[in-house]
Amino acid sequence: MGVYEGFSKQQLILRKEELEQRFSLYKKQNLKLDMSRGKPCSEQLDLSNAVFEYNGDFTTEEGFDCRNYGLPDGIPEMKKIFADILGVSSENVIIGNSSSLNMMYDTFVRAYLFGISGCEPWNRLEKVRFLCPSPGYDRHFAICEQFNMEMITIPMNEDGPDMDMVEELVRDDESIKGIWCVPMYSNPTGAVYSDDVVRRLAGMKTKAADFRIFWDNAYAVHHLYEENKVLNILEECERAGNPDRVYLFTSTAKITFAGSGVAAMASSVENVRQIKEKMSIQTIGSNKINQLLHARFFKNYDGIKAHMEKHARILRPKFEMVSKILNDNLSGLGIASWTSPRGGYFISLDVHEGCAKKVVAKAKEAGVTLTPAGATFPYGRDPKDRNIRIAPTYPPLEELKSALEVLCICVELTVLEKILQN
Repeated sequence: MGVYEGFSKQQLILRKEELEQRFSLYKKQNLKLDMSRGKPCSEQLDLSNAVFEYNGDFTTEEGFDCRNYGLPDGIPEMKKIFADILGVSSENVIIGNSSSLNMMYDTFVRAYLFGISGCEPWNRLEKVRFLCPSPGYDRHFAICEQFNMEMITIPMNEDGPDMDMVEELVRDDESIKGIWCVPMYSNPTGAVYSDDVVRRLAGMKTKAADFRIFWDNAYAVHHLYEENKVLNILEECERAGNPDRVYLFTSTAKITFAGSGVAAMASSVENVRQIKEKMSIQTIGSNKINQLLHARFFKNYDGIKAHMEKHARILRPKFEMVSKILNDNLSGLGIASWTSPRGGYFISLDVHEGCAKKVVAKAKEAGVTLTPAGATFPYGRDPKDRNIRIAPTYPPLEELKSALEVLCICVELTVLEKILQN
């Protein structure tokens, strides 16, 4: 439908005046509401306090003392839990400290400085390009930008990136070295990659022998309702004859504690061998005591799933509130659309073209902080200036309600101002 289809100009003017009055009332409240990042709320963090309420010994099931040097790739108990989360074998897993982003960054640095599987290091090449499905995760794009790599925006569909475009680009361009993927409840759209997308990523022909998929499965167990599954990318790469193509990453950052959890990556046995060889110079090992505490707390993958259902009970009302308020205020006007994810941490809101930056700025006037418009695209530039990432997890319900009501007013006011000017 068209923008404000069926409305007369006089009706639009009256609607704008009404919204301006409501906006003015919110500004007088001196609100300080933050929906800028996807952070767990205090109630979620409290679920894991018992991780550190531990009075046992510090030895693994195999008798290794976690207080000492050794096991640089992680303790067996934690490797097994992450192997089950990612659908791989323990021999494919390397355990890090708390940040999977840190492990992605280190993987980038190794490729940049030393190369992959005997290929030329990326820093010696005239040009390195990376595929960036968008809207996507701003911190992925920041890594590419820091290393001066050219980012190519790939449109995101409901089932993953536009594979026709991906396949065409990688087939003939040796400078394209990888793609960022958030396969489960993608940030920010909530998309879940289809089996077809996974198989095509695993099997496509690439000009670059060292092309790699950076598979950031941050939300692998973050279901709001039923459990979703993504086809096993490592198995599909092996089946397609490209066993070393993918690096998988995940962590407990939004399962236990954001700064004190455990991260992991997984890949082929050969990739793991190469990574461990370089890691042996960088570190003697990550925090094994923290790994042991987490492994004892969860016990196994079933323990993780039971724990995540507690998270879901906290988050479901917040996501449902977003859907209700957006529907109540914006549906039927032709000025916005949004996703309804079944898990993850974000909702993607698309407003009328050319309006996102003004919406975010207007919300800031009323004390509501949103993710900067454009952040979900490479270089912070949304070509249509329409995407806004909503992060509903951190605020309490009442604060979230107020923030969303302000957001809806700002969306309408911005669009009305634009069309009345024209």
